[in-house]
Amino acid sequence: MIRIQQIKVPLRHTKNDIERKIRKLLRVKKEQPVTFRIWKQSIDARRGHEAAYVYTVDVELDLDSSKEKQLVERVHNKNIMLTKEQTYRFPKSGTDRLRHRPVIAGSGPAGLFCAYLLASHGYEPIVIERGKMAKQRLGDVETFWETGVLDTSSNVQFGEGGAGTFSDGKLNTLVKDPVGRNRFVLETFVQHGADESILYVNKPHIGTDQLIDVVANLRNHIIRLGGSFYFETCLTDLALRDQKLHSITVTSKGCRQEIPTDLLVLAVGHSARDTFQMLADRKIPMQPKAFAVGMRVEHPQKMIDAHQYHHTDSRELPPASYKVTGSFQDQRGVYSFCMCPGGYVVNASSEAGGLAVNGMSYHKRDGRNANSAIIVSVTLDDFSGDGNDPLCGIRFQRELEQRAYQLGNGRIPQQLYGDYKIGRISESYGEFASCTKGAAAFADLGELLPESLKQALIHGMERFDGYIPGFGRYDAILSGIESRTSSPIRIPRGEDYRSIADGIYPCGEGAGYAGGIMSAAMDGIKVAEAIGKRYAIR
Repeated sequence: MIRIQQIKVPLRHTKNDIERKIRKLLRVKKEQPVTFRIWKQSIDARRGHEAAYVYTVDVELDLDSSKEKQLVERVHNKNIMLTKEQTYRFPKSGTDRLRHRPVIAGSGPAGLFCAYLLASHGYEPIVIERGKMAKQRLGDVETFWETGVLDTSSNVQFGEGGAGTFSDGKLNTLVKDPVGRNRFVLETFVQHGADESILYVNKPHIGTDQLIDVVANLRNHIIRLGGSFYFETCLTDLALRDQKLHSITVTSKGCRQEIPTDLLVLAVGHSARDTFQMLADRKIPMQPKAFAVGMRVEHPQKMIDAHQYHHTDSRELPPASYKVTGSFQDQRGVYSFCMCPGGYVVNASSEAGGLAVNGMSYHKRDGRNANSAIIVSVTLDDFSGDGNDPLCGIRFQRELEQRAYQLGNGRIPQQLYGDYKIGRISESYGEFASCTKGAAAFADLGELLPESLKQALIHGMERFDGYIPGFGRYDAILSGIESRTSSPIRIPRGEDYRSIADGIYPCGEGAGYAGGIMSAAMDGIKVAEAIGKRYAIR
């Protein structure tokens, strides 16, 4: 197979235009059959250049490998090379015997992909999920946004698909991937209903509206392969003997039930605070870890498009995204997180009396505003006290969320950035209004963060205004509090992915090993591989 990089075509183009470029670069005659697959698509919108799409493609010709090599040597172009298709492979099964079916707690991306791999190879996993199926969950979330009545077990954080279901379905990751797990995740999403473009666009996303169907399709496939799902079923206890798992206790609709199992994958997500408390009570080792908190900030999407595309007519281009980052004298980092083009600020609360926000986009990303979290790094020195309590970060998050709830009286507390700097409660929006899911109210967000974090956030906003003019405009809209950026704990595990308690496999974002849909899914795959290497197929 031949890979060609840097194929540039106009914004308005067809596949035939790409094929003509391929034939010209390879000096292939018209009668020679050519098939190609897009490997990567990006946009070149640099200042002084006419905006264009840039492709990397894999080309198949009706030639044997030796003639392909001769062709590549003949054209002598640094952007043309031979490549081999990378295929993900699950490891050979081990020999240890499982007395009972493996249980996976949590049906977010880590739990789903762990279950998908185990079910695909005959291990018949049981998946327990405290929330509801995705479509039922959608109804509960929309009711909450409309009425403010929160279901603490079925919300933006809890339910099939995990917290990422109500975000943007972003699928980019910085995790290195030498064995093809990343591609496997993307291909699996496409096989279950995601748009094929996620296989090649530079920053792929599915969108909340499509992701709901995709995770339901994944669940149904796992069931066809021998897996089982139990919704509205919460992990509430563990039975350990000599540091080995013997059973778990779950609670479903007020009824407790013991499930015998010698293998539990803890893929519970970063908001399962009661589960973390139970693990602490059962002496499962956990460590507090650094994370970040801040505010959602909204700008007109047209402003972001104009800057990122250098005032090119953006009607032929997707809504633009951005990434900004900086650090200051105290070494505290400030950066954008979970940027949502054409998106909404959403009430992402999961506890009564607390309020957290997140960002969300639909597949088309056609909302009026761009939003992202502008977050400030916090270390153990900011919240750990004596450092002996693994749940101290959770307490810090909860205090911020309770303060946000009080400031907005249960609504999303908001403030114009200019008013935030001078400590004045805003009375109205400026040149543009907020796009939220859930009611909002003006408040003094200066009362939310400790002063050092507040000042770091302001320094960041001012610096980012130098990167994107207008970023620090007076009427940029802040919403608080963005507190669930990553897990405040880590559950230690060994090279075999097990906790100190034999049979317990910490997994995904909640356990402290991932930071988004893709990295969580890939961690679920790694845990499934570790289980497969140790245990024989049931």
